[in-house]
Amino acid sequence: MDLTERISRMIEPSMTDMGYDLVRVTINGKRQLTVQIMADPSDGRDMGIDDCAKVSRMVSALLDVEDPIKEAYSLEVSSPGVDRPLTRIKDFDQWSGFEARVEMAEPIAGRRRFSGRLRGTDGDVVKIDVEDEQVALPFAGIAKAKLLLTDELIAWTTKNRQVEG
Repeated sequence: MDLTERISRMIEPSMTDMGYDLVRVTINGKRQLTVQIMADPSDGRDMGIDDCAKVSRMVSALLDVEDPIKEAYSLEVSSPGVDRPLTRIKDFDQWSGFEARVEMAEPIAGRRRFSGRLRGTDGDVVKIDVEDEQVALPFAGIAKAKLLLTDELIAWTTKNRQVEG
């Protein structure tokens, strides 16, 4: 298990207990490591500054106790943002109808990158309309995926924004 996965497994139960979904953990840097935690409130509202501070304090305490990183590091906690990464299968259902870019670990029908309108999931398969054709992508084979920043997404996000803290 790599360090990113270890940290994810370490912090996710506490985040869930606090009312947050873990979206993604990344570790960047060579000289000074930066641990980036991306979180979302479970109740669907937007992640505010107070939310980031709460998650940061909890994650910092867990990392201090468990000590999975032996060298100095910086901790950053943020919201996923408007053009958020899609990391969980439920994300593809939640954001169905919006434009996304999906990159596969291995080519499917000669392609690794697919851009189009999300159409939800069917079991463990993500459906996306690409150039007037619906493509089925196995969730397990997705290397990375994110929403595309469009006027439609910005308008929807602005209309539905609910921030606390």
